[in-house]
Amino acid sequence: MIAIAERAFGLLAVVAIVVTVATTVALVRGRVPDWLRDDVALPLATAIAATATGGSLLLSEVAGYLPCALCWYQRIAMYPLVLVVGIAAVRGDRQVWRTAVPLAAIGGAISIWHILIEQNPGWGGPCDDTAPCTIIWVEELGFLTLPTMALIAFAAISVLTLAARRP
Repeated sequence: MIAIAERAFGLLAVVAIVVTVATTVALVRGRVPDWLRDDVALPLATAIAATATGGSLLLSEVAGYLPCALCWYQRIAMYPLVLVVGIAAVRGDRQVWRTAVPLAAIGGAISIWHILIEQNPGWGGPCDDTAPCTIIWVEELGFLTLPTMALIAFAAISVLTLAARRP
């Protein structure tokens, strides 16, 4: 069951990459479609945050993967996004990007740091021997590790909340 969940999270991360790139292109061109801005962006950002949150809990609490310090810091940035963006989606708050983007940027920066430590174990980091930052619990499609998937989620949430703004 866990292997199926890991594969599903990997495939969802690929979908999130596509969504992020397409939405970024629309933002740069200044042509965010009304259907995306008005009906899809905030609910989709909420779903991404909820999936990342649920996935982290599934992998630590059910699968028994021990989160390192950097994983916990990423969770501290991700978990509130479920509520912040979710409430904004319900209320139609187009200014949620002012809260969501800084949280996602902090989480994204931590994710990048974690990815670098995974790839360069000698760099050390804040993690201890009981939960090292260098353990790669999941590697899907040859490049999607847990901090990579978190980074993709943070980027998607940022771009989608920016797309939800009114021009």
